[in-house]
Amino acid sequence: MPWVKADRDLCKGYGNCAMTDPDVFDVDGDGTVLVLRESVPEADRSRVEAAVRSCPVSALSVQDE
Repeated sequence: MPWVKADRDLCKGYGNCAMTDPDVFDVDGDGTVLVLRESVPEADRSRVEAAVRSCPVSALSVQDE
């Protein structure tokens, strides 16, 4: 099962991830990414990977267990 990781120090709050996959990503009141679900079903991998690729500062990653 894929795991979602976020580098909150690197995040600049663009919100592309949350727009691409709002079930997994959000942006908090300080403008920093929030990972709503760290573990995602394999069936959702392509959508999560698209959200990860949408980050202009590469603050996100998907890793296998």
